[in-house]
Amino acid sequence: MPAPNFDLCLVTDRSLTRGRDLLWVLEQALAGGVKAVQLREKDLGGRDLFDLAEKVRDLCDRYDTALFINDRVDVALAVDAAGVQLGKASLPLETARLLLGPKKFLGYSIHSVEEGQRAERLGADFVLFGPVYFTPSKASFGAPQGLAALKKSVEILALPVYAIGGVTAENANRVQGVGARGVALISAIISAENPREAAQTMVGLLRR
Repeated sequence: MPAPNFDLCLVTDRSLTRGRDLLWVLEQALAGGVKAVQLREKDLGGRDLFDLAEKVRDLCDRYDTALFINDRVDVALAVDAAGVQLGKASLPLETARLLLGPKKFLGYSIHSVEEGQRAERLGADFVLFGPVYFTPSKASFGAPQGLAALKKSVEILALPVYAIGGVTAENANRVQGVGARGVALISAIISAENPREAAQTMVGLLRR
């Protein structure tokens, strides 16, 4: 499996669009240069998530952007997404890999080096490490890990490590400065007054 070729993964949350249609926000972000989207709408049932995933996949296809489905391997396969993003409460990694086959990406969310090493052994292609900074969406996962813990994960793990949790245009360069492959974020683009401009700014920062 080739390594991920994106610097920025935009994670969705319909509750943070400021009343705007999610597909409109996503299209603005894709026009701004986003090359990976994680569809993460945990409140949706299987049918509603599938319907939304089909629309998001069509949108991503138009912009040559990778689509990852959070947690739901079945939906990812049904819409032919690029892969899935799993965590501790998801299907076991080895089971997900068997279902996905060798040609789909398997991302895994971690909060420690030890979790990352396990993900590495069991077939993950990349990991999201966090929360690096405080963010309400990740508050349930505990206190922010900080840059030192992110740096340690980058140094020890062979997998590409993406930083998540409170990443903004103001601190993205610090995240890259400790060796992170890229970032995953929600509100810095989803809630931005101008999602396209916010995406362009973040993509530009990460390509330096």
